[in-house]
Formats: sequence, structure tokens, C-alpha cells
Amino acid sequence: MKRRMMSLVLIATMIAGVLSGCGKSSAASDSDLEYIKGKGKLIVGITDFAPMDYQDDNGDWIGFDADLARLVAEDLGVEVEFTEIDWDNKILELDNKSIDVVWNGMTLTDEVASAMACTKPYLNNAQTVVVKADQATQYSTLDDVKGLKFAVEAGSAGEAAAEENGFDYTSVTSQADTLMEVEAGTSDASIIDSLMAGAMVGEGTSYADLTHTVDLTTEEYVVGCRKGSDLAAYIDDEIKKFTDDGTINTVAEEYGVQEALVK
Repeated sequence: MKRRMMSLVLIATMIAGVLSGCGKSSAASDSDLEYIKGKGKLIVGITDFAPMDYQDDNGDWIGFDADLARLVAEDLGVEVEFTEIDWDNKILELDNKSIDVVWNGMTLTDEVASAMACTKPYLNNAQTVVVKADQATQYSTLDDVKGLKFAVEAGSAGEAAAEENGFDYTSVTSQADTLMEVEAGTSDASIIDSLMAGAMVGEGTSYADLTHTVDLTTEEYVVGCRKGSDLAAYIDDEIKKFTDDGTINTVAEEYGVQEALVK
């Protein structure tokens, strides 16, 4: 009987050791930072969204967010890869590991906060109405724009603002596409980020005959990582470092967003 008891104790000890080892392995594999370092690449999910992420004449991705992501990847010791995504599928793209992070002027919403590990806000923003410049005086208040037909990016804060205000709207693939809709006259107006409007519409831009009028919301940008990811805290530390040494202000000034930095 004593021998049998000793055997049972030995088996229990071995099982405990195996489970303990599995626990340690699982904890290590749960680290997004280690996963990204292991594959040697940080995959950043973006859309074409100046001044946050857009392509230069050589086809390279640049912008305020693109430059910051590149700096973070450099500190991680990995390459950076920018991948255009369907904004409406950003959470799915994260969860299935097609991308590692959403870094594209993403507004902090209840949906984003519940589905992702988010950084602290780093830029202030608003959703603003864009119309033809020669019609701007007709659409200077919320009441003025209520009867317009809008173009919005699917899954965006602009779409949420249209729903909240009961606007008639069509969802398209990107914010850039909403401007094309207004330019072509297939929509009366679009709703886009004010930071994008500052870079993309008005005199000296690609859409000189468009302008923005009514701000519908005020909001903040965050970077989104997989739920439970340790990458979000790492990016927070990086942004604090870039803030303290002046790097973030230098990058912001290059893209004209310095006034929107969260202080």
C-alpha cells in the first residue's frame, strides 16, 4: 500500500511539473512583443489617409503615423511592413494576425476600446463635413447639412457620426474615396477626419475646389493592438520617449499636425 501511495505521489509530481512547464511556455507565447521580434517584422494596418499614412512619389508609405511606426519598429529591432486594409475589417485583421497593429489615425470609440488593447490618446481630432467650396456658405451649420447625401468610410467615426445625426449616406472603402464622391458630384458631402481635411482639401491640395465646414464631433486618436497585447504599453512608452526628447514634435511639424498633439 505504501509503495502504491509513493507511486501516486510521484505521478502527481510529474504531472504538476508538466503543467507548470506548459504554463511557462503559454505565458511566453502570449507576448505580442516576443511574437513580433521572433518573426522580425511589425505589420502595420493602414488606409490611404494623409497626413497620417500615404504614399510618396516613390510609392513608399510616409505620414505622421507611418513615421512613428517606423521608429517603434526600429527600436524593436524589426522591419516594418505597411498593409492596406478594409477599415471595416480592422478588428478581424488584428485577431487573425494578418496585421500586428492598427496605426492609422484611429478614433477611440467604445467598439475599439472593447475589441483592442489601445494606447493612450496621442492626437486630437474631429469629424468634419466636406462640401464644394462654392457651396460652403450654404452649409455652415448642422441644420444646413441635414438634407445632404453623404459619403463616409465604412466602419469609420465618420459613418458613426452620420448614423448619429440621421444623415442619408453611402459607405465607401476609404476616406479618400469619400472626397472623390464629392468631387464627382455623386455625393453632396463627405464626413472625414479634420486632420485629413486640413491636408487634402482647399487651396494648394489635390481637392482645391472642396472645403470643410461643420465639425460634428470631437475625438482622440489611439493605436490599436490585439486584445491583451503587451505591444500597446510598449508603444505608450515609446511615444513618451519621443515626446520627452522632442522627436514627436519634429515629426508632427513635418506633417502639420503639431497643434493636434495631446499635451
